[in-house]
Amino acid sequence: MTTQERKDRVFLVRHGETEWSRSGRHTSVTDLPLTPFGEQVASSLRERLAEESFDLVLTSPRQRARRTAELAGFPDAEVDDDLVEWNYGDYEGITTAEIRETVPGWTVWDNPVPHGETAADVAARLDRVNARLAAVPGDVLVFGHSHALRGLTARWLELDVTEGRHFVLNTATISTLGWERGSPAIHRWNS
Repeated sequence: MTTQERKDRVFLVRHGETEWSRSGRHTSVTDLPLTPFGEQVASSLRERLAEESFDLVLTSPRQRARRTAELAGFPDAEVDDDLVEWNYGDYEGITTAEIRETVPGWTVWDNPVPHGETAADVAARLDRVNARLAAVPGDVLVFGHSHALRGLTARWLELDVTEGRHFVLNTATISTLGWERGSPAIHRWNS
């Protein structure tokens, strides 16, 4: 099957709400559970995904993603360590507003993350995920995190990972990537 003929899709699901996602605190390695509301909304994904069939289901190893997968009806999702969130290093648990008190205008997309990952680090691991997804002939479902899934989308579209800045991604939403006349495309976003 050539790229031009591809009809397979990649469904992206950001994990449900956690205390830190609700308050805007950067969360990468801190392994937080879903809030009760996060669990409720994650459970509602089950019905929305019930009509779909997947050849592969992947999840980040973090409990917030794994629990979202479980509540959405995919308790056997395969853990892929490359799906972890961007490592925020010294900015773990801090909001953007707090970071900007000492680094005006800071964003993860444009500025260094002390003791965290660089954009190149993130792009390298997300390229491995995308290569894995592209090798699957059918639809794939991925449970992960905001910045990582936004970066994955940018790389899917053959853009620099930092172009993920343009794709706002709310908790417990479904987005779909695929193909349009042989080119990688976004079919649905943040729904």
